[in-house]
Amino acid sequence: MAQRVVITAMGMVTSLGDSPMEIARSVKTGRAVFAYSGMDSEVVVAPVDNFDVRCYTGRFKNLRYLNRGAAMATAAAVQAVQQASISGSQWETAGLFLGAGPNLDLGGECLHIRQGVMDAEALSALWILRFLPNTAASAIAQLTGVRGENLTVGNACAASLQAVGEAYRKIKDGYLDLALAGGGDSRLSSGALLAYRKAQALCLESDDPQTSSRPFDNGRNGFVPGEGGAFFVLEAADHAEVRRATVLAEICGYGTSMDGDAMTAPRPDGRWAEEAVRSALAQAHMLPEKIDIVSAHGTGTLLNDEVEARVIQRVFDPHRPLVLALKSWIGHLAAACGAAELAVCLSALQTGVWPWIRNLKTPCNPQLNYLRPGGRAVPGNILLQNFGFGGQNGALVIRPWQA
Repeated sequence: MAQRVVITAMGMVTSLGDSPMEIARSVKTGRAVFAYSGMDSEVVVAPVDNFDVRCYTGRFKNLRYLNRGAAMATAAAVQAVQQASISGSQWETAGLFLGAGPNLDLGGECLHIRQGVMDAEALSALWILRFLPNTAASAIAQLTGVRGENLTVGNACAASLQAVGEAYRKIKDGYLDLALAGGGDSRLSSGALLAYRKAQALCLESDDPQTSSRPFDNGRNGFVPGEGGAFFVLEAADHAEVRRATVLAEICGYGTSMDGDAMTAPRPDGRWAEEAVRSALAQAHMLPEKIDIVSAHGTGTLLNDEVEARVIQRVFDPHRPLVLALKSWIGHLAAACGAAELAVCLSALQTGVWPWIRNLKTPCNPQLNYLRPGGRAVPGNILLQNFGFGGQNGALVIRPWQA
């Protein structure tokens, strides 16, 4: 018999804050951290100011092997475990599911590359660890005591949402009772910005950094890279009930697919992105009209928003769920965007403060029901969706807990 799966704790590192109350304060005051990058004066970024992983982990000798994205994942995971208040022995059989991206800070890590030769006395003996995708998982295991089944997912912008989804499936099907799932990423290094700039994916036309991220607006012209991470404690509902845990939400459906079309652009008809969404709804045993809120991928790029808007319209027509675009607040967190956006949604369920879509003036698809300034969101069933480079698609359905 399938087990119900609940989220009982979370940790987060975002530019809006690292707790639900901080995020609520940021949204209420309209505080979003967007600024020109110090590495490329034409590029706007959404950084996490004053981040220090030691504030979350304390002294830990292996912090030196974590790149910035891995450090943010580790910080969020430690925070989630501390919030859960679960005994150490239970973590030994728990699962660990991580969404991670590549470390593109080549110039920062290897300062002496000359014609393909990079060896130098200053190069760390174990510099490779800062480039391995599972280094964060190793650090998290050492710090939290997790010793069970584990998986590092590298599926681009869908990675951390898929990591949560895979953990959900393992618990639902009875392989685990407890898991830690989420991700972290940072693409604000010179190498990352250069890569996205070469791919013509960045917003480069903005007189004001605060107006640079414009998901679903006709004036959109690229995404704003951000950074951060989030992790969640997932449990079988019976396991959470025995220890009288507070439940933040229930995960009730997950879908994933691949476009098999283009490397950096969504399939024009959105067929397989739609399939991921419909699979998540089917697994949740929900008709489309039961979804109250859609947390869209909403990158602010020309093709993604156009295709995604059509997918939302096709799946939900004539029902019109409220559409969020959280990247207009925190930027595009690449592999970590799904986890961070789930954390923002769970924070909103707790505080009642929902982030409207910033800078949306003329929608590219006026048929959708976008959350605007002054609009209200009624807590209910939420669909989260992320679509990444390489045609990676993921969708997750969550709902407020009902025993």
